[in-house]
Amino acid sequence: MYAPFFGLTQAPFSIAPDPRLLFMSDRHREALAHLLYGQGGGGGFVLLTGEIGTGKTTVCRCFLEQIPAHCNVAYIFNPKLTAVELLQSICDEFHVTVPQKGLLPPTVKDLLDPLNAFLLQAHAVGQNNVLIIDEAQNLSAEVLEQLRLLTNLETSERKLLQIVLIGQPELRTMLQRPELEQLAQRVIARYHLDALTQAETAQYIQHRLEVSGLTRAAVRSQGPQAHPPARAACPGASTCCATVLCWVPLRAARPRLAGPSSTRRRMKCLTHRRAHHCAGGAALPWWA
Repeated sequence: MYAPFFGLTQAPFSIAPDPRLLFMSDRHREALAHLLYGQGGGGGFVLLTGEIGTGKTTVCRCFLEQIPAHCNVAYIFNPKLTAVELLQSICDEFHVTVPQKGLLPPTVKDLLDPLNAFLLQAHAVGQNNVLIIDEAQNLSAEVLEQLRLLTNLETSERKLLQIVLIGQPELRTMLQRPELEQLAQRVIARYHLDALTQAETAQYIQHRLEVSGLTRAAVRSQGPQAHPPARAACPGASTCCATVLCWVPLRAARPRLAGPSSTRRRMKCLTHRRAHHCAGGAALPWWA
C-alpha cells in the first residue's frame, strides 16, 4: 500500500461514503442544511438530487450522525421494490412487528395498520420519524404513490412521517409527471447538489489528505496543468471522479520498486486511462 510511504494513517481516496472524509463545500453545507431542516419539518417530502459521485450518500451519512436521539430513522438503500416489499422494509427498519397470517403474504393494510400505530405511539412520546430512501430514481410510479399515501398518516397537529428522497437528476424528471403532481406538491424542501469547481477540487484533495494524516508536503501539486487528461475528463469534477483520479498517481508512485522516470510513465498511463473512463469513453486496450 502507498499510505505508509506518504505518512498517511488511512487511504485518503477510498470511494466508500465515509463522513470523516466529507469535504464540506458551500453546496454540501447547503445540502446538509436542507436535510436537517426536513428532519423537523413536520411531514412531507425533502428532495436531494445530484449527478453520480457528487457526494449525496456521504452527505446523507453525515446527516445520520447528526440526527437527535428523539428521532427514529428508517434507511432504505435498495428501493427497487414493490409497494408491499417497501412497506415491509420500512416496518423492519422501524422494528415494527407485523402480525403473521399463516402462509398468506401480508397485504398493504396488514403492514399499514401496525406502522400507523407505531408512528402514533412515537408522536405521543415526542419522537419524530424519518424515512430516508437512497437511489430514489429507481422507485416506480406505483411505489411513489404509496409513499405519498404514507404522508397522509397524521394527527390534527402534524404529519407523522417525514420522507427524504435522495437520487440522481432523473428523480426530478419523474416528479414532473402529471400522475405524480400530488406528490410534487408535498415537497417542502429540495436541493440539487452540483459538481465541484476547479478550486473546490483542489481543496477537496487537500482536505482528504489532511484528514488521512498528511503532515508534510509528501505530494506536490503542479497546478491545473499537471494532468491534462484528468482536467479534460472532469471540468466540473464530481467527488467520485476526483477521488479515482487522485488514487491513481498515489498508487503508481512506487519509487522503491521503480525509478523516477518509470514511475512518471506509469502514473501518466494510469491517469490517462482513468480519465478516459470517467469521461464515459469505452474501455481502452491494455497497451493504451
